[in-house]
Amino acid sequence: MVQTTVEARRELLDAVAQATDALGLALASLGAAYEQLDEVRADELEERLFRPVQLAYGRARRIHSGFAERHALASRSFEPPSPGLASIGVRGFIDNAVAAIGRADGAIVSLQDSLLPVEVGDPELRAALAELRELVAGLADRARELARTIGR
Repeated sequence: MVQTTVEARRELLDAVAQATDALGLALASLGAAYEQLDEVRADELEERLFRPVQLAYGRARRIHSGFAERHALASRSFEPPSPGLASIGVRGFIDNAVAAIGRADGAIVSLQDSLLPVEVGDPELRAALAELRELVAGLADRARELARTIGR
């Protein structure tokens, strides 16, 4: 089946939305973890994880809306989901953030590895995806490291 340019653009937009949703969940999970930490650990979580994920989430939202606008596609709003019950604790929230960051990273890598960004002819999108990948790279490792040190 031959895919039209409009279909390819919609597929690409959906893939960006998938990564954005995952980053939104990571952000919500880190926010919930922050609320359960003492001031020193909360500040560490904010500096090492929350701010970088917040930056990546904002960038992903702008990529989505900018691409949709450039190609006259319907954009959507992104609302961070509920992180879950407080009873899962700090480590549970951080583990959820790690998994969500991994899904976002995987979606971005798959998109970059596919030919869709090239097929739709949007160099701005390709550059933005590369920038987003740099923002996300290493976040899961930082989160795992922080989770290991919590409670010591």
